[in-house]
Amino acid sequence: MDAEAIRKLLERVQAGRLGPDKALEKLRHMPYEDMGFAKVDHHRAIRNMVPEVIYAEGKTPEEVVSIAKAIYKNSRRLLITRATKDIHKKLRIKGAKFHERSGIIEAGGAKKGKGSVLVVSAGTSDLPVAEEAALTAAFLGSTVDSVHDAGVAGIHRIMSSRKLLESANAVVVVAGMEGALPSVVGGLVDKPIIGVPTSVGYGTSLGGLTALFAMLNSCVPGIAVMNIDNGFGAGCLAHRINTLSLR
Repeated sequence: MDAEAIRKLLERVQAGRLGPDKALEKLRHMPYEDMGFAKVDHHRAIRNMVPEVIYAEGKTPEEVVSIAKAIYKNSRRLLITRATKDIHKKLRIKGAKFHERSGIIEAGGAKKGKGSVLVVSAGTSDLPVAEEAALTAAFLGSTVDSVHDAGVAGIHRIMSSRKLLESANAVVVVAGMEGALPSVVGGLVDKPIIGVPTSVGYGTSLGGLTALFAMLNSCVPGIAVMNIDNGFGAGCLAHRINTLSLR
C-alpha cells in the first residue's frame, strides 16, 4: 500500500464510508521496506503496540545506522538495544541519546508516561539489564520508577519500597546469583511480576542459568520469566500489562 492508497483510505474514513476499525485492519499488514540486508517493518506498532526495535549485536555499525535512519525517517522515533558508542557517534540523529550502561540508544520516545511500571534490581551489577527494561517501558509510554540494590542479602531493603510495589501495575524484578528476588516480591504483592535472570554471578551461576531455573521453579504462582539478560523483553511486557490496566 503506497501513500496514495493510504490517502484514499483515510478519505473514506473521513467521509464516513469506512469505520476506523476496518481501516486499521487494512493497515495492519502494510508492506515492509526492503533494504536488501534488512526488511524494515514500519507498521509493527499498529499490530502489536511495539515498533520495530534494532538489536545491534551481530550487525555492523553501518547496517545499524542504515536501519535506524530508515525507521526514524518514517516514524520520528527510534530505539536500539545493545548498541555502542561507535554506533551512536555514526548515527548523527539529532536528540538521539546513548545510555552507556545498558547500551540503549533512544530518540523520539513518549514525551509523557502513563500508568505505573516498577523495575527492581537485586544488585548494582544487575543495573545494565534493569536499565534496559526501564528505558524500554518508558520509551513505549509507561511511567517508570526504579528501585536498585534491593537483593535478598539485605531483605529489609525491599520492604522500604512497599508503597511503590503496591502502586505499580506491573513489576519487573531483575536478579542474578541465585535469582530469588522475584519470589520474594511475588510473595509481597498482588501485582504481575516479570522476573529477569541475569548472567551475574560466580561459577555455578552458569551464566544466568541458575537464576533462570530458580525463577521458573518459583513457588509463588503467576510469575512470568524472561530469558537471561532480556531487559528489553521485560520492558515490553510490563508496558503492555500497564497499558491494559488503563483501559
